[in-house]
Amino acid sequence: MPESPAVPAAVPAGSELSAEDGKLVILARGARGRVGAVEGAAVRDQDGRTYAAASVSLPSLTITALQLAVASAAAAGATRLEAAAVVTEASTLDGAGYAAVRDLAADAPVHVAAPDGTVLGTVTE
Repeated sequence: MPESPAVPAAVPAGSELSAEDGKLVILARGARGRVGAVEGAAVRDQDGRTYAAASVSLPSLTITALQLAVASAAAAGATRLEAAAVVTEASTLDGAGYAAVRDLAADAPVHVAAPDGTVLGTVTE
């Protein structure tokens, strides 16, 4: 499993996400909040379709929110991701979710946000 990339410094004051990327944060917050999950995530595919998911922890299955959002996109036929967002209390992006995004996009930004929606940083590499 790849190491967790550190979240870069917060987006500079005055900088805002595009409307499309802001929507991903909103969808991720909603997915997390609906079920009280540890994390929520959302991704946007090459056609602009969005997929949101929450982390799952069952006795026989554990999957991060970002892995599940990517899996949902891939299952629907997505071949490329444009962007992703994760809402979490963690200070780093999980390695498994990051790897899943990179399977479908070498350069898609992954925005990491706090539970209140504040963007903590963006991983682009």
